[in-house]
Amino acid sequence: MYKYDDIKNRETFCGFEPIRKGLSGDEKFAVETTDGKKLMLRISDISQYDRRKTMFELMKPVAALGVPMPNPVDFGTCNEGKSVYQLLTWCEGEELEPILPSLPEPEQYVLGIQSGEILRKIHSVPAPDNLEDWSVRYLSGKQGRIDAFSKTGVQIEDSDSILQYLKENKTLLKSRPQCFQHGDYHNENLLVSKSGQLSVIDWELFGSGNYGDPWEEFNRIGNSEVIPAFTSGQIHGYFGGEPPEEFWRLLAFYLSAGALMLVSWAYYIQKDQMEYCLNHVKEVLHWHDNMQNPVPTWYRTHTR
Repeated sequence: MYKYDDIKNRETFCGFEPIRKGLSGDEKFAVETTDGKKLMLRISDISQYDRRKTMFELMKPVAALGVPMPNPVDFGTCNEGKSVYQLLTWCEGEELEPILPSLPEPEQYVLGIQSGEILRKIHSVPAPDNLEDWSVRYLSGKQGRIDAFSKTGVQIEDSDSILQYLKENKTLLKSRPQCFQHGDYHNENLLVSKSGQLSVIDWELFGSGNYGDPWEEFNRIGNSEVIPAFTSGQIHGYFGGEPPEEFWRLLAFYLSAGALMLVSWAYYIQKDQMEYCLNHVKEVLHWHDNMQNPVPTWYRTHTR
């Protein structure tokens, strides 16, 4: 028996094309069914059952809000119990990240607005009531990785200003609201259709830890080239206009903490990425005038 023949309704699959992109380790296929539907099939090792089941179930309330995303269709085991599968609806479109820089600025801004509105809708899913305070949850997971930066001995001009900013602004984390998060919300995980509609993909980081400060979800800014019109539009779309002052102070915290943690990661785990990570720290310092200004240099005020 072919290892996927025991997927429920496998006999309705008339097209079965492998998808090579992605870093999750899952096998992925574009599936066509006899009734004309196109689906995404994800196959994981059975050891991932609990994690993938959690992801699948958590996607349901988000999809129910009308978030443009792969909707959960079916979940189960296959390959005689050695694998776990998910069937999801298919999202049409091209990856936004490579085409965004070539678009006219007004189009970049409109897509940014749309991206921010989608993110706000995702964040409307509440977190459980029994979570610890956000400052405890964030620092217990991140402080050691931040401290690891100093232990590397890597020298970056003015990086002490980041460490000082983090030390002085830890109190911002206390009593922050918590909500559901996508977990990896950035341009490479957004598709844009021919009609200009965005959809959000790559939800595999979903899990029990995907709750936190909604504003932390902006911490992926800078993972790829910052497009000022798009990123400013994303913030405007999220807040319906100008954000509050506290947002900038927290964003500077999350971006600068993330930059130092990237250096620690490169030093101990992925040394071939060190140059990129060092440059990212320098970028963050530049955006914030060596942490003297929480509003980044790329930001454009709301004009609509």
